[in-house]
Amino acid sequence: MTTNRVPELSLAQFTGGAPAARAAFSDALMRGLQDYGFVILTDHGVPVELLGRAYELAEQVFALPDAAKRRYAAGLRGYTPFGTEHAKDSRHPDLKEFWQIGREPPADIEIDEELPPNVWPAELPGFQPTFLTLFDALDATGRTLLRALAPRLGLAEDHFDPLTRYGTSILRVLHYPPVGDDVAAGCVRSAAHEDINFLTIMVAAKGAGLELLDRDGSWLPVETDPTNLIVDSGDMLQRLTNGRIPATTHRVVNPAGPNVSRYSMPFFMHPASAVPLDVLPSCVGDGAKYPPISAGEFLAERLREIGLAK
Repeated sequence: MTTNRVPELSLAQFTGGAPAARAAFSDALMRGLQDYGFVILTDHGVPVELLGRAYELAEQVFALPDAAKRRYAAGLRGYTPFGTEHAKDSRHPDLKEFWQIGREPPADIEIDEELPPNVWPAELPGFQPTFLTLFDALDATGRTLLRALAPRLGLAEDHFDPLTRYGTSILRVLHYPPVGDDVAAGCVRSAAHEDINFLTIMVAAKGAGLELLDRDGSWLPVETDPTNLIVDSGDMLQRLTNGRIPATTHRVVNPAGPNVSRYSMPFFMHPASAVPLDVLPSCVGDGAKYPPISAGEFLAERLREIGLAK
């Protein structure tokens, strides 16, 4: 039963709790993702000081001159200019710009995945160490959440560990500028969409506007303290679970109050490209709803659909 309020869960209940507390967290996480597609995470262990420093640097990097930012536009990592991305099936560009940071495997580890290099702004020497640290912290949080979910899907707790250890996860630093008077009709900060990945772990945004499409068809604001994390389930997890864990439609609406910048930092947790997204045996039921596809093939398809790849 939904309550028109996104569930708030303490991750410490799972990471530091007794077996019964851990099981209760897993049940609540599964129920929250099934009922809403979203949960709010407290006591997550990501340092508050790190979150504050990341937001300071986010404001600084997007305050750089446009010509300077465009020097760092390098595809799926680095800077993506305002108005580039659009929601799947939308004709209107989203009113946002962003910077993407990907995984940097240890130099002494060979992996099959060919990951493009990150791009760092020379003007902000603190940007690289801060966001690599944040990437690792959110990646660890995502792995913990998948461990909590796995037994509820008939899997060993560590099932997802090798699938995501060197996956194509992305940390996106987002800026939604003030909405200008000349914006075309139909353009919003982020049009209604579902995320592509397993899970999204988002640092609670500086600024309102995030809404999810509730199961009753109404839009429900997702708001919480800026020190918390917001978690939602994506298309890849929906495919894997045959819809048992759905990918929930959400959007970022234009400001109804002060017309100021909004910043957010979603971490999109992906498996490695070769990982198959075949429906799990425990979720097949009366038959798989989705045809077989690899994570890499699915990601490439969706990136083309939203304007980030050809």
